[in-house]
Amino acid sequence: MRLLRRPVTVWTLALLVTLTLAVFQRMTGPTHPRRGTVRVAASDLGFRLPRSHGGAGGMAVSIDLHKVPGASAVLQWRLYPGEHPWHELPMTPDGEDLTAEIPHQPPAGKVEYRILLEAGGSSVQVPPRGPVVARFKGAVPLAVLVPHILCMFLSMLLATHAFIRVVVGGPAPRATVLLGMLFLMAGGLLLGPMVQHHAFGAYWTGWPYGTDLTDNKTAIAFLAWLPATILALRRRRMGPAVLAGWVVMMGVFLIPHSLRGSQIDWDSKKAPPASVPAPRESGMLAPGWSTRVTKAPSARAVHQVASRRAEKVAPGSASAGSGKPGGPAAR
Repeated sequence: MRLLRRPVTVWTLALLVTLTLAVFQRMTGPTHPRRGTVRVAASDLGFRLPRSHGGAGGMAVSIDLHKVPGASAVLQWRLYPGEHPWHELPMTPDGEDLTAEIPHQPPAGKVEYRILLEAGGSSVQVPPRGPVVARFKGAVPLAVLVPHILCMFLSMLLATHAFIRVVVGGPAPRATVLLGMLFLMAGGLLLGPMVQHHAFGAYWTGWPYGTDLTDNKTAIAFLAWLPATILALRRRRMGPAVLAGWVVMMGVFLIPHSLRGSQIDWDSKKAPPASVPAPRESGMLAPGWSTRVTKAPSARAVHQVASRRAEKVAPGSASAGSGKPGGPAAR
């Protein structure tokens, strides 16, 4: 027990626990790339597909086909959520990969996509268990992102240190408790909303304004550590408060990062039309790309197009280019 109470031992255990929790949260989040293998033409093909894209430009999707020479692929994507039409992009060679780029979407805009591979007379969908959902976000300056991550990590580390000190029978260190709250407030309540604003255009999307779990987790962690902080400021016994606060904090931090995060409701009136890909910065898709809507147009759309054509060639109108009133040249 004396060994466990040594400062070096306590800090080492705290660091290992914090790193484990941080890696677990990162690896299980909905923004972590989708990985797997699929059987194509008697070969096991590995894939790593992105589920998040930050900054300007489209999201590049690639698949390594060096094991399957002569294979072809098409990338299908559509807006998510909702029953929107699928668009197809031909995947072109880029070294040993086949690559296509999903057009840029507004921050918090989500798409789902899949790859259709053809090789050796057979076809397969990647990933085999259903489309990948990816979210677009704005670029977050490193001057904001790095301090945010560092402060959140230090708050977890300090809270874990205080927890271990209490577990091994020692007193809860007052300075550690107070510093843990300080870094939590700086990283979660100050820098966190700044990161959210750069990425998705809103400072806070948790309760009571929304259901963003990342924001809600920060609020719960703050409230959980608040009793221990108040006791530390009053120089009271804070062991039970530290134990309870740490359990709640680590419980919420184990929830995958970015789960139930901000997303655009494409079906709302404020959203862009679901049948039109969002424009690139240049106002069009990248040169050489083509986008094909695979869903048939509605009857109403067909009727509108037919009506416009009928107006242009109405009986009695002048022929095209005649320059007479009613002809196209006079309009």
